[in-house]
Amino acid sequence: MSGEGVELQVLGCGDAMGSGGCLQSCFSMRRGERRVLVDFGVTGMIALRRYGIDPNGVETVLLTHLHGDHFGGLPFFLLDAKYVSRRHRPLHLAGPATTAERLQTLRETLYPGSSAASLGFDLDVVELVAGSRTEIDDLVVTPFEVIHESGAPAHGLRVEWGDRCVAFSGDTQWTDALVELARGADLFVCEASSYEHPVPFHLDYETLLANRSRLECGRLLLTHLGAEMLSRRQELEIESAEDGLVLQL
Repeated sequence: MSGEGVELQVLGCGDAMGSGGCLQSCFSMRRGERRVLVDFGVTGMIALRRYGIDPNGVETVLLTHLHGDHFGGLPFFLLDAKYVSRRHRPLHLAGPATTAERLQTLRETLYPGSSAASLGFDLDVVELVAGSRTEIDDLVVTPFEVIHESGAPAHGLRVEWGDRCVAFSGDTQWTDALVELARGADLFVCEASSYEHPVPFHLDYETLLANRSRLECGRLLLTHLGAEMLSRRQELEIESAEDGLVLQL
């Protein structure tokens, strides 16, 4: 099974504002019949329904950071798991420090009393530490500290599954940590929120393009696309994501 490939599907490549009608950050990694999600923005359940993905088939959800457009869909996932999908298998959730606390607060804000009720399945929350490799079943996740204010550590994630490796920048301004994060990855999914106008704590396309030669990855895919990026998509020299895009690695 070690040589089995990984399918990556873009379930959401948009920014927090839904520029261009794009769904918020969410990516599916599938290997055989097994599925892992990276980030789960508020529109995550809409994406699963749109692309015909069974929520009960999701084994693990990995979070880069704790902004709403990256983890705000989890209360809806858990509601569906309890009342609609009738989930029984465990769900692994891995994110930065305070993930468990922030998720409980979010659930209580949206649906008071929901966090105290039994889900009917085990929710295993692992809090990731930058630079520390974490094994979740046969998945190996290594977080890299990036620069993005979100009330908790923000990480780029390097995800190794079998002999494939996919790296995700999460949200960040340029940092040399991205060079190490991307090194040797089969695919690097990297944010480019704006084209040339810097946005605080985010990466613009021109800065990324200037550093492209330093990123020793097999393939580079732009995500978290704002209105400026979408309006200039035809000018891009780097491949950009679209909701629903499927890549075989």
